[in-house]
Amino acid sequence: MTALLASARASAGLGRLARSDPKHWLPQALLYLATAMLGAAHQGTLLTLAFPALATLVGLWLFFMSPARYVGFVWWMWFLSPEVRRFADYVKGAYTPTSLIQIAPVAVTMICGIGLVRRYRLLGTWRGLPMLLILVAIGYAYIVGIGSSGPLAATYDLANWLYPVLVALHIIAHSRDYPQYRDAIVSTFVWGMLVMGIYGAVQFFFMPAWDAMWMIGSQMNSEGDPVRMGVRVFSTMNSSGPFAFAMMGALVLVPAATQRFRWVAAAAGFAAFGLSLVRSTWGGWIIALVIQLAKSSNRVRVRTILGLAVLAGLSLPLLAFGPVAERLSARLQTVSNLDNDQSYAARNQFYATFAETAFTNVAGTGLGATGTSTKLSQPGNGSQLGKYGNFDSGVMNIPFVLGWPGTLLYLCGIGWLLARAIRASFSLGDDKFSSACLALACSVFAMLVFTNSFVSTGGLLLYTSMASLIAGAHWQKLQARELREHAAALLAPPSVDEASRT
Repeated sequence: MTALLASARASAGLGRLARSDPKHWLPQALLYLATAMLGAAHQGTLLTLAFPALATLVGLWLFFMSPARYVGFVWWMWFLSPEVRRFADYVKGAYTPTSLIQIAPVAVTMICGIGLVRRYRLLGTWRGLPMLLILVAIGYAYIVGIGSSGPLAATYDLANWLYPVLVALHIIAHSRDYPQYRDAIVSTFVWGMLVMGIYGAVQFFFMPAWDAMWMIGSQMNSEGDPVRMGVRVFSTMNSSGPFAFAMMGALVLVPAATQRFRWVAAAAGFAAFGLSLVRSTWGGWIIALVIQLAKSSNRVRVRTILGLAVLAGLSLPLLAFGPVAERLSARLQTVSNLDNDQSYAARNQFYATFAETAFTNVAGTGLGATGTSTKLSQPGNGSQLGKYGNFDSGVMNIPFVLGWPGTLLYLCGIGWLLARAIRASFSLGDDKFSSACLALACSVFAMLVFTNSFVSTGGLLLYTSMASLIAGAHWQKLQARELREHAAALLAPPSVDEASRT
C-alpha cells in the first residue's frame, strides 16, 4: 500500500506539473485511498471488483481533464496493478488463476481508443500515416486470429498489440502540450523507480507472503524460488521481464529528471534491476547508455558519467557483498560462458527448429496464437498456456502471427515511425529528454531478437519514446511559427485606424 501512496504523491504535484487544482490529483488519491482501505479491511473480493472499475473511471476523468497526467496514470497502472491483484488474493486467502484486477491496466490504457475516434483525421496526415499502416496490420491479424484462436484469445491479444500504438497517437495528437507530457513521463518513471526499487529489495530479502503465494499458485518457475534471496526480483509487476523493461526505461530517463532524489531512486532501481537477472535488458541498457552518451554534448556527457559514478557508489554496498553478489556473479558468468547456458542453448534450438514454420506461413496464425492469450484459446484447459504460450523471439513472433501481409505493413509503419523519431531527435538538439527517448527507442527495437518488444510493456516503452520525439519536434515547429508570427505582427506597419489615432 506504500507504493500506492507514493504514486499518489507523484501524481499530486511534482516538477512543472504541480498544480493546486484538486481535479488533477484528487481522483487518483481517492483510488489509492480506497485500495488501501479495502486491503487493510481484508475485503479482497470487493477490492477485486472495485479496483478495475474505479481505475477506469479515474482514467476517463484524466483523459478528458488532464491528458498529460493520464499518460502517467497509465504507467502507474502497469507498475502497481499486479501487486494489488496479489494482495487481493492474499487477503481473500486463495490464489485465483484469473483476476478482474488484471483488466485494470488494459482498460485504462485502451481509453486512448476514444482519441482515435475523435482524431481519426490525424491518420490521414503525414504524422499519422505510419500508424495507419500499423493499425491495418493489426486489424488483419485480428481477423485471422478470430478464426484460428477464437474471439476471446484474439481480442485479448489485440489489446496487447494495440494499446502502445494508441498511447503514441494520444501523445502525438497533443503535441502542443509536449512539455507537460515530458514532465509527466519523467516524473512517473523516477517515482516508479524509487517505489519499485525499494519494494524489489524487500521482495528479495524478505519475500512477502502474498508474492510467495502468487508464485506458487501461478507456477512461476522461471522467477526462481518463492523464498528470501531465492527469487528473481519482479517487484510490483507481473514478472521479471516487464519489470526489467520498466527499470531500464527509468534508468535511461534519470539524466532528464530534475527531482533532487533522482540518484537515490536510481540506486534503488539499479539494484533491483540487477536482481531481476534479465540479461537481455542489461544489454539493452548498455546499448541505450552508449547512444545517450554519443548523442549528448561534452558537458552533458561529463555530467552523465559523473551521475553514473554516483549511482555506482550508492549501489555498491548492496550489489557487491553477500548473496546478492553471488547471484549477480553467477548470472554474469553465463554471458561469457554461453556453451553451458541452458537458456541460450534453448533459444538457439528454438530458432533452428521453428524458423521455417514462422517464415513460411504466408497468411499467419493471427492474434491469440502466442503468449498469455493462449490461455483463452482453449476453454476448459484450466488457464494453462497453449502450445506457443512461451515465445521468446520477437523476430519470429511477428511473421508467425501477422503473416506476410501484416508483417510488411507493420514493419513499414514502425520503421517509418522510428526513422522520423531519429530525425526528430536531432532537430531537438542537446535535449536530455530527447536523447533518452532516442536511446530507449533504439535499444528496445534491438531487443526484438530476445522478445516481442513491440507489445505489452516493451511496446509501450518503445512507442512512448518514439511519439515523444515526434511530438517534441512538432512542438518546436509550432513554437518557432508562433514566434515568427509575433515578430511579424510587431514589425508590421500600423493600420489606417491606428495611424489616424496616432
